[in-house]
Amino acid sequence: MKWTNNRSGNVDDRRGSGGGGGMMVGGGLGTLIIAAIIFFLGGDPSAILSSGSGPAQQTEQRDLTAAELKVSDFVSMVTAETERTWTKVFQENGMQYRAPKVVMFENATQSGCGPAQAAMGPFYCPADQTVYMDMSFFKELEQRFGAKVTEFSIAYVMAHEIGHHVQTLLGTTQKVDQLRASGRYSEAEMNRVSVATELQADFYAGLWAKQTDNREQFLEPGDIESAISAAEAVGDDNIQKRSQGYVNQEGFTHGSSAQRRDWFMKGYNTGDIRQGDTFDALLK
Repeated sequence: MKWTNNRSGNVDDRRGSGGGGGMMVGGGLGTLIIAAIIFFLGGDPSAILSSGSGPAQQTEQRDLTAAELKVSDFVSMVTAETERTWTKVFQENGMQYRAPKVVMFENATQSGCGPAQAAMGPFYCPADQTVYMDMSFFKELEQRFGAKVTEFSIAYVMAHEIGHHVQTLLGTTQKVDQLRASGRYSEAEMNRVSVATELQADFYAGLWAKQTDNREQFLEPGDIESAISAAEAVGDDNIQKRSQGYVNQEGFTHGSSAQRRDWFMKGYNTGDIRQGDTFDALLK
């Protein structure tokens, strides 16, 4: 993907600052990575956080490397482009967009949803309207789950997480929380709601890619394919096959690889927020 000249002031790079920043989730890294993939791309980290905790691991304060500074610059650029695109989309629909914060960290840090840990993967916390990202997760995505990781696949992940922020601004997140808190729905029914929520964030990521490319012409050959590769890698069926050897559709919480691909592409092909009602399409 081509870099633009826009940068955001809403990125907080905590890497190299020293200190674990909170509690570390227990259970072993291997278990955590598998759990993290399940919750990756917008999953609620509370289930992982409640599994046990121990003292934070302290790290020494250090200067960021040139490569790390370039990554920070890249994240700032992508964040700026999400801000510009979603401000425009909201204005076109008579609303005002409030940009989220993006926190980059290593090992662990504090979030409004509790302690954040690298093995949880990128996630959005609605409590403080912030996206949390440890970039080392993308190595696991490529090495363990077969995704082709490129700059644009990272941009897709960020766009997906900010899609959850859009859901919070539109009230979707709150409605889903109310359904969950009511206790009237079975686990299987709430899993279907969760799938609709995640696929809508994929749709929003595709919409962002389309509208941003219309403005900036930043996409290059292979970019969309790399985003699809990342989306398919974190499909529930792919994760289940790799982690347990079989597929259980009732346990889906994020959607199959095909669903994730299709809703991302629907957002990209239409560029129209009105076409993204995954709840109506999936919960009839």
